[in-house]
Amino acid sequence: MPLKTHNDEQPTLNMTPMIDIVFLLIIFFMVGTKFTEMEKKLDLRVPDVVDQGALTAAPARRIVNVYRDGSITLDREPVDLDELTSRLAHARAQYSDLGVLVRADHKGEVGPVARVLNACVQAGIQRTAISVHPVPPEE
Repeated sequence: MPLKTHNDEQPTLNMTPMIDIVFLLIIFFMVGTKFTEMEKKLDLRVPDVVDQGALTAAPARRIVNVYRDGSITLDREPVDLDELTSRLAHARAQYSDLGVLVRADHKGEVGPVARVLNACVQAGIQRTAISVHPVPPEE
């Protein structure tokens, strides 16, 4: 087995790609400063405001539960259909993009769920969803 008796040359560092990147960065920042100079020349002053967040906060989606016996709750408070419609209409008047999630017992009847969905339509709710539990497909 031959042994090395001399050292191989040390690898050299190629500076060409690094110089190319530096020149590209210089050009990028020079062009960027030209755009900011053009914006400064506009004779326009935007109004000053204090940052207080969004004008109207998006409310959380309202949750309607339909139980097996046909009873209904809106955000865990028992309601009837007329009260549900009026509360949802009032909430929609405050925020037009209000969403409602309808959750129903899987062994309950479809009629109460249909009446709840109809109450949502009467209240003018556009974003209605029904909660389901996905199961994996059988193979």
